[in-house]
Amino acid sequence: MPQEHITRTSDASGSYARPSRREFIGLGAGVTAMAAANAFSINTRNANEKIIVGLLGVRNRGRELARMFLEQKDADLAFLADPDTNLFRHLSPRIGAIRGEEPVCEQDFRRLLDNPAIDAIVIATPDHWHALGAIMACQAGKDVFVEKPTCHSIWEGEKLVEATEKYGRVVQVGLQNRSMPCVLAARAYIQSGELGDVHFVRVMNNKARPPLTGGATSEPPEGVNYDLWLGPAADRPFSAHHFHYNWHWFWQYSGGDIMNDGVHQLDIVRFLLDLPLPEQVYSTGGKFFFTDAQETPDTQTALYDYPSLTISLEQTLWTRYMKKDPHEIEQLKNTPWNYNGTRIEIYGTKQHLILARHGGGWEAFDGNGVSLHRERSERADRIHVANFLECMRSRATPATSIIEGHRSTLLCIHGNISCRLGRALKIDSATGAFQGDAEANADFLVRRDYRDPWRVPEQV
Repeated sequence: MPQEHITRTSDASGSYARPSRREFIGLGAGVTAMAAANAFSINTRNANEKIIVGLLGVRNRGRELARMFLEQKDADLAFLADPDTNLFRHLSPRIGAIRGEEPVCEQDFRRLLDNPAIDAIVIATPDHWHALGAIMACQAGKDVFVEKPTCHSIWEGEKLVEATEKYGRVVQVGLQNRSMPCVLAARAYIQSGELGDVHFVRVMNNKARPPLTGGATSEPPEGVNYDLWLGPAADRPFSAHHFHYNWHWFWQYSGGDIMNDGVHQLDIVRFLLDLPLPEQVYSTGGKFFFTDAQETPDTQTALYDYPSLTISLEQTLWTRYMKKDPHEIEQLKNTPWNYNGTRIEIYGTKQHLILARHGGGWEAFDGNGVSLHRERSERADRIHVANFLECMRSRATPATSIIEGHRSTLLCIHGNISCRLGRALKIDSATGAFQGDAEANADFLVRRDYRDPWRVPEQV
C-alpha cells in the first residue's frame, strides 16, 4: 500500500496563517543567512543526486507541470502545496504510483519554503500569487520555475527581478516557446535576412471561452483556506465565479486572456526579433459578447509601436471556428492558416512568415505567396523543464530568464492599462514606466493595493 499522503492545513485566522511582518517578508540579515544556507549548489552534492522539487498550485497547469517534472530523471517531485486540499486526493496517489511513494501535501506553501530539503519551487498558482510566491521562494534560497505572467502589476514584477538578482537564484518563466525547436529554427531563418526588413507583425489570440456560471456567494468549500487563496488580492466573499480557473477574467487576480495566452505569442515575437520594450501602446476593446460577471475584455486589440515596426495584437474569446489546442491544430494540417487562433504573421520586405504555438510550426512564403519552407515540431514544455534543471546545476541563465519574462508580461500590462484608460500611452522602453503620465502611473494601475499581511516588500 502506498504511503498515505500527508496533508497539513491551516485555518484562516491561525497564527501560522498570519505571521508577523518580519516572519512573512523575511527582512534583515536572517533571510540572507537562510538563503545562503539553503542555496542549491551542485558542488555540494553528487552529480547523480536528484533535485528535490515542491509544486505550488496543483490544478490545471499545476497538474501538467507535475507530469513534466516527474518525467525528468534528475528531479523528484516530493512536495505539493495548495490552499484547496481537495485537490490532493486524486493527484497525490498518481504521483505516488510513479515515484514509489506519495508526496508530502501541505495546505500552506510556506512549509515548503521552510524545508531545507527542497531545492526548487514550481509556481502554478493563480496569477496574483506569482510574483509574491516567487519572491518568497528566492528569499528562502530556492530556485524557481514560475508560470506566466510573471506578475500582476509593473511594480511587483520589478521586485521579482530585484529578488532574483539579490539572492542569486535561477528563475525560469513558463514561456516555453523559447525552447521549442521550430521557434528556434524560425528565429534563425529570420535573423539570416531571408525575410528582409520586418516592419509589421500581426499577433492572433482567438478562441472560444464558455460563460461564467455559479455566481452566488457562499462559504468556501470544506478543505479550502480561502484567506490563503486570496493572498495579496482584496477581500471578497467566496464565489465559484472567481475561484479556480475563472479567476483569469477578474482584474483582482489576472488581466484576462492577453495575460493568459496572449503573453505567449507576444513573447515569441520579442524572441524572434530580439525586441526590447515598445515606445508606445494603444489598446481598445471591451465585453461585446459575454453578459456574465467576468470583468476583462472578450474582444481586444493592442498596437505596439517600435522604431520602424508596429505589432498588432487581435484577441477574441467567442470565435468558435478559431483553433488553439494541439489536437485542434493537428486537424488543421490541410486547412488555411487563417483558422489557427494562436498564429503570428511576420511581414518582411522580401518574404512572409507565419508561425503558431502548440507545435503548429511555421511556414515561409515568397513574394508570390508560394510556400518556401514548412516546419513542425513537438511542444516544448518538457524541453523547457529540462532546461530549468540543467541551469540549476550549471547556474547558467535559463531559456526564459526573469528579465525577458517580465518584459513580455509588461506588454500585456501596458495593453490593459491603455485599454482601461481609453488612450495611447508613451512608454520609457528602458524602464517600462509611462512617460510624463501621472494617470497611467497611478498606483492602482501599476501597483495593487495589497491586503495584510500578503504584501510584496519594498526591500526584497
